[in-house]
Amino acid sequence: MILVTGASGKVGREAVEQLHKAGVDVRALVRRPESAGLPAGVEVVRGDLSDPGSLDGALEGVHGVFLVWPTLDADAAAPAVVRLLAERARHVVYLSAMGADEQVGGVAGSHGYLERLIDDTGVGRTFVRAGGFAGNDLGWAESIRTEGVVREHFDEWRRSVIHERDIAAVGVQALLEGRTGTVYEVTGPELLTAPQRAEIIADVIGVPVRFEKMPREEMRAGMSAWMPVDEVDNVLREMDEKTALPEPVLSTVAEVTGAPARTYREWVADHVADFR
Repeated sequence: MILVTGASGKVGREAVEQLHKAGVDVRALVRRPESAGLPAGVEVVRGDLSDPGSLDGALEGVHGVFLVWPTLDADAAAPAVVRLLAERARHVVYLSAMGADEQVGGVAGSHGYLERLIDDTGVGRTFVRAGGFAGNDLGWAESIRTEGVVREHFDEWRRSVIHERDIAAVGVQALLEGRTGTVYEVTGPELLTAPQRAEIIADVIGVPVRFEKMPREEMRAGMSAWMPVDEVDNVLREMDEKTALPEPVLSTVAEVTGAPARTYREWVADHVADFR
């Protein structure tokens, strides 16, 4: 039995579906099972990573875990949760982030903290350090549908964003083949700025989309609506540092899965309904 946490999210959902298609017994951990919408035959259980006591039933009979962590939100519970996982499972695949071993504070720092906790247990582990998620561009969907516009502050940042299906595929392959002690850094196959991604969206959905550079303070205010202000500032500082250099383009997805990483155009084609 493999447990997937965050199973109703972008990557977790893909991991559940891929493991299920591979004929593996899958248990999906979600906060609201009634609205999970996961495939028939998948065991869906209620649990919350910020509450270690809610995980006992979910871990019964589990030998592997695909761990998607609610970064920052549950870090206080992380030591207890990681101990539980290590006691019950033989292999933990953790969805981390590129830079997790270098950054202090912010999202990447949180991932680094989880990596260290997992390593300290001695459990068999695989870290999948992902670059930017193409799926984060779904944050543009409403303004594209209602105004035909993409607003973003970092307009010159050349990013190698990756399809959530490819992130999941690398982690799933690690679980299926028992690849422990490994760190995989995964990216998409091309470098694109936000204006270039907006152009691709427009071309694929067949609707004009213009790009507008968002003032920094407007972006900060928007992020502060769902993230503590000090963490917003940490994230913005990280992004300032990253924009100075283009992100790497790595071949890890192809090396691990045998198939090339999906392009941004392919990702948009999979999400046309979200943008129309």
